[in-house]
Amino acid sequence: MMDVLEKLRDDDQYYGKFGSQYLSNSDIGNLLSNPKEFRVKREDNPAFAKGRYFHQLILEPEKAAEFKSFDSSSRNTKGYKEYCLENELDFVLLDKELVEIKSWADTMLSNFDFFNDIRHDENEYEVPGIKEIGGVMWKGKADIVHPDMLIDLKTTGNINDFKWSARKYNYDSQAYIYEQLFGKPLVFYVIDKTSKMLGIFKPTVATLDRGKEKVIKAIEVYNKFFAEDSPNDINNYFISEEI
Repeated sequence: MMDVLEKLRDDDQYYGKFGSQYLSNSDIGNLLSNPKEFRVKREDNPAFAKGRYFHQLILEPEKAAEFKSFDSSSRNTKGYKEYCLENELDFVLLDKELVEIKSWADTMLSNFDFFNDIRHDENEYEVPGIKEIGGVMWKGKADIVHPDMLIDLKTTGNINDFKWSARKYNYDSQAYIYEQLFGKPLVFYVIDKTSKMLGIFKPTVATLDRGKEKVIKAIEVYNKFFAEDSPNDINNYFISEEI
């Protein structure tokens, strides 16, 4: 078990072939809405890169220091396109985007309560966990394992709608899965990307129950189409619902 967890600390292993033997919360969306897209590799893009840089600034500053960017007004300029071509990059974030993202991290860490929880002396960062849930092995990587809870860092376009975002982006199933994996409640520490308003969101029992229901349904779909002994062809999948 410890060898597996140590291996999963490495992002290449966690997100690569080794880690693919486990289900994760990121699989929930496709399993529930479009199983034909399950495990289809998603190309990296600026939105993913922004989230990655934000997390690195707080959790892995040594990686953030090496983050590539380019000084340009947009990704449409000649200079930008030449830089990507010369460096064999599909894209790169702009300098001004890194400045903006750094302001989010600075705002979060300048708040006394956020700082104390995020920088607690006993915290562990980027901690992997695995466990069997519903007869299937699951994995997760906690941003922060605090002595009393798990802390997950999020950015949002509208913090007043975050509870609805939790449903849309499956943060409810994430909260359920991570509590199963680590034995501690998951709490979301959130910043609004526009207003820079901060929020701490603690999942309720109802939220965890909703997350559990999603996990159960996802496991049913997985077992039906993707388990080793499944006789069903995913190409025959279709939606059947009452409206």
